[in-house]
Parts: sequence; structure tokens; C-alpha cells
Amino acid sequence: MIDDIIRQAEQAIDAPERAGSRLKSRIFSELMLLAQDQGPLRILSQSRADGGELCVFEHAVAMLPSENLQSRNPCSVCHARVLGETVENAPIFWPGCPYSRYCGH
Repeated sequence: MIDDIIRQAEQAIDAPERAGSRLKSRIFSELMLLAQDQGPLRILSQSRADGGELCVFEHAVAMLPSENLQSRNPCSVCHARVLGETVENAPIFWPGCPYSRYCGH
């Protein structure tokens, strides 16, 4: 029994700590804001054409004829961002959504 407790404690000590999904989501959001401050973002339709994965909402924006709208960050107004930043391992399951990846889905 004591040996099991010691072994579990040693495994916990040796296990690397990983950042939580909320922290990862907040870092991603902040990096996107910094990128926007530097200038327009890459156009979504071009990202898709180059093999980039887009979420369902980015696909919709990518179909718009306006490069101005396509070079903005749709994540900034998405409810997945809010969930990802406030709920640890939020239930976000949209393919291509970075917040979904950070939440382990």
C-alpha cells in the first residue's frame, strides 16, 4: 500500500505540467489580437486554398467577396472563443476550430 502511494507520487512529480485549455485559448486570442495590430490577417480563402483548416464559420466568411472581411478574425466574435477562454475543457466540437483543439476535442 505504501509502495503504491510512493509510486503514484513519483509519477505525479515526473509528469510534465501542461497548460490548461483556458490558458491556451487566452494565449491564442491574444496572439491573434497582436497579429491584427500588425496589419491585415491572411485572407481566409487563400488560407483554405493553401490547405489551411477552417472552421465552419471561417468557411462562411471565406465565401464573401470582400477581402477586407476575409482578412479579419472571425474568432473574435465567436462563442467558441468565449467558451474556450472561460470553461476548462469546454464542449466545443467544430472541426477546424482552434479553441476546440485546445479543449482536447
